Amino acid sequence: MSDASTPPNDRPGTETATVGTTATLRTRLRAALPLIVKITRWVLILAVIAFAVWYFARMWEPVTAAVSAMNPWWVAGSFGVLLVGLVANALSWTTILNGLGHPLPVARGAQIMLVGQLGKYVPGSVWAYVLQMELGRQHGVARARVLVTSLYAAGIGVVSSLILGAFALPQIAAGHPALLWLFVLLPLGLVCLHPAVMTALANLALKLFRREPLEHRVGFGTIAKAVGYSLGSYVLYGVHLWLLTDGTVAFTEIVLMSAALSLGFTAGLFAFILPSGVGVREAVLIGLLSVVIPVAEASAISLVSRGMFTAGDLLTAGAAAVVAALMRRRLHRADVLGSEYADVASERV
Repeated sequence: MSDASTPPNDRPGTETATVGTTATLRTRLRAALPLIVKITRWVLILAVIAFAVWYFARMWEPVTAAVSAMNPWWVAGSFGVLLVGLVANALSWTTILNGLGHPLPVARGAQIMLVGQLGKYVPGSVWAYVLQMELGRQHGVARARVLVTSLYAAGIGVVSSLILGAFALPQIAAGHPALLWLFVLLPLGLVCLHPAVMTALANLALKLFRREPLEHRVGFGTIAKAVGYSLGSYVLYGVHLWLLTDGTVAFTEIVLMSAALSLGFTAGLFAFILPSGVGVREAVLIGLLSVVIPVAEASAISLVSRGMFTAGDLLTAGAAAVVAALMRRRLHRADVLGSEYADVASERV
């Protein structure tokens, strides 16, 4: 006969039942975790896309007003060149990831990079890195490896912008002397691009995330190819700007325009709280363009360029997602073969 005065929690068998219930809850939570992570990832993607669309919609009226005063054929050509430049930038990112020990098909690398970078439109550009890491994780790439890739891509972008800027130093000194301090970063950036330094820094980052170090040293070929794509993208951006002038500026000024936009991106990196460096990039761009064209025209071109970049980011991200969806079976096989996570193989396609 049980003692009615015994507290419920002290009765025989109660502790065992409590432990069993806790274990069951943990088991259910562990089983539900992949679904929770997947839902969270999609919520993050949709939120980022919503921010980018809202940002573009807010710019629509002033951009269309500026475009209406331009030659539509030159504007269309400018947008086409810009899209090619965005693709070249994605190829630079994918080249770095491959060199860091995780080869991916170009379509998958472009999807991770282009969709993930939409996070820059959310205030606090860290969201671009977060989204790229989550997309990489979804397809079997370690979050740490994606983060290292994104950081190195940003660093290569800085070095590339300063290399181009060096060819336009007189104009920079005349139009925006405050930018000259950025060139202090060039020697440091070049040192960090040395294969031994790049490999050591990558291994240090991987160690902090408790991941295995690289099995090989990053090669000169990988670095040269990534820098080449980055430089190519900036030159194409310069052509994009030149076309917006309707050809009223000498073609040789493409060097200045490439430097203006690339240095604007670099300066914008330091304004990480602002969505996609808004304001900072425009200030640099207008300051340098005003060396060769009137300030009013430079302001209009800067505004149209910003709108085109936003539209281009949305379009290329959407195209990359569609291509990945059409190739999903082939890409999933590649994901499984190179996956750094066991659960990727169980994903249904």
